[in-house]
Amino acid sequence: MNPVKPGETPRTPWIVGVSGASGTPYAAAVLRALLDAGESVDLVVSRASRLTLLDETGISYRDAHWQDDLREWLARGADGKPGTFQPAIDAVRHWSAGDLAAGPSSGSYPAKGMIVVPASTACVAGIALGLSKDLLQRAAGVTLKEGRKLVVAVRETPLNGQTLRHLVTLDDLGAAVVPASPGFYAGATHIQDLVDFVAGRVLDSAGVPHGLYRRWKGDLGGSRTTT
Repeated sequence: MNPVKPGETPRTPWIVGVSGASGTPYAAAVLRALLDAGESVDLVVSRASRLTLLDETGISYRDAHWQDDLREWLARGADGKPGTFQPAIDAVRHWSAGDLAAGPSSGSYPAKGMIVVPASTACVAGIALGLSKDLLQRAAGVTLKEGRKLVVAVRETPLNGQTLRHLVTLDDLGAAVVPASPGFYAGATHIQDLVDFVAGRVLDSAGVPHGLYRRWKGDLGGSRTTT
């Protein structure tokens, strides 16, 4: 486990919000890496994202059965193959998206920061405008007002002017805006490599160590393999 820093409690989690944009494999990769790094996680899965998760993976995420559903989700690879990973979710705490009295809704609740992955344009707008239509948006607003790290992994294309202005607002407020745009210099050979690259860049912005992708070292052609 990571050492407890001044001002933190023995359990000071990262809040992870999953919104309704396409890209649930990005969220799964971020969650697995946070847990592998010894971090605690408070998870908020929006109502819209549950429809996306069902469409992209066939998994129903239910409040009453969240542990079984989360374990099945995180075990699945980006290619949809079940049993690819063996996640341990003991460090995860689930909060219902409609629970506005939940811990993360208050600034006095201890948290290291928040990651929204993937972030839909509607979610981006809600956070930028200071709305609190659900726990995800409320927790993001709390993260900003408390001066904690907020990472927003926006997943949409093309982006219209209104969304671009919302993203600039988030940047002005101190959030890190990380588009879900995979790079190819790390030598990706599988869809999971591309997903992990994005997840790794998200975690870089959060300051969480990981080994999800090969970092650039200044060697042209270094991503190519020889046989």
